[in-house]
Amino acid sequence: NKAAEITKYAKEEVMGRNLVDGFIRQQYKAAVKRVLANGLRGEETSNFEFPLFTKDQERVDILLNCASRRAAKGKIVGVVGVGQDITERKKVESELERVALDLRMLIDTANAPIFGIDSNGNVNEWNNKAAEITGFDKMEVLNHNLVEEFIHSDYKPMVKHVLENALQGKETANFEFP
Repeated sequence: NKAAEITKYAKEEVMGRNLVDGFIRQQYKAAVKRVLANGLRGEETSNFEFPLFTKDQERVDILLNCASRRAAKGKIVGVVGVGQDITERKKVESELERVALDLRMLIDTANAPIFGIDSNGNVNEWNNKAAEITGFDKMEVLNHNLVEEFIHSDYKPMVKHVLENALQGKETANFEFP
C-alpha cells in the first residue's frame, strides 16, 4: 500500500493510533487537527500541505485532500484523507526559486542596462544600470510605455520597430541610438 511505502510504517503499526498525536510534529498539530475537525463537520479541505515524518524521521511533504466519511444514511462517521507525496515537487520548486533569485540578482547587478516590455510596450523590467544611465528609477518606469514616454521623438519609430520585431521573436543585434 502506498501509505506504508511513503511512511515506512506497516499497516499494523498505525491502525488504531491517533494520527495527530502519533505522526504529526508539534508545530503542525493544530493545523492538521483543524482540517480533521472540519471534515468531521462536513467541510472538505483541498490542497492542504503539511510535512509528515517517516518511521526513519525523514520529512515527506504531503498534499492532502480531506472529506467526510459518511454512513449509508449520510451520518458523518469519520474523515477520509487522500494524500499525495509532493516532496520531489517541493524540492524542484525550491530550486526554481533559487535559480529565479540568482537570475534576478544577475539582471539587477549587470553592468549593462537591461529592460523588458510587455506586449503593449509597457516596461516590466528595469535593472539598476538602466536606472543609473537614464536617471529613472525602476518604480518610475514600470507599467509605463517605453517608446511613448521615455524615447526621444527622433528615435521613436526605429525603437518601436526593433521592439515590435523582438516581440515577434525576430532578433536585432547591437541596435544603437544616442
